[in-house]
Amino acid sequence: MQRVELEAFKRVLEEKKRAILDNNFDHQKSMENLRGASLDEADEAAMSMKNTLDGLIFERHNEELEYIEKALEKIEEGMYGICEMCDEPISIPRLKAKPHARYCIVCREIVEKDLKGRK
Repeated sequence: MQRVELEAFKRVLEEKKRAILDNNFDHQKSMENLRGASLDEADEAAMSMKNTLDGLIFERHNEELEYIEKALEKIEEGMYGICEMCDEPISIPRLKAKPHARYCIVCREIVEKDLKGRK
């Protein structure tokens, strides 16, 4: 992969990381503001449902942050864009779609089938 492409992927990953961190910060602030408010039963039920959904989103964001951090480390180590399963290059179109991809398309399908088989 050319240095220009690598730098572009690094910028995209850093922007995604910053967006997730900003989103998480905003969510925490809004939750702190709601905790102090007096709410009726309907509002509390709605807030509880929103908290559950937000918790799931927060977990997903944290998982994505881990993948982004790993991809940024790989850039520094010179291993970015290499499939963790077969050690072959991950296609540029796949990296453009998912810059923190860990597997090439073929290996990702294998991983997904394996995960489905475990359920």
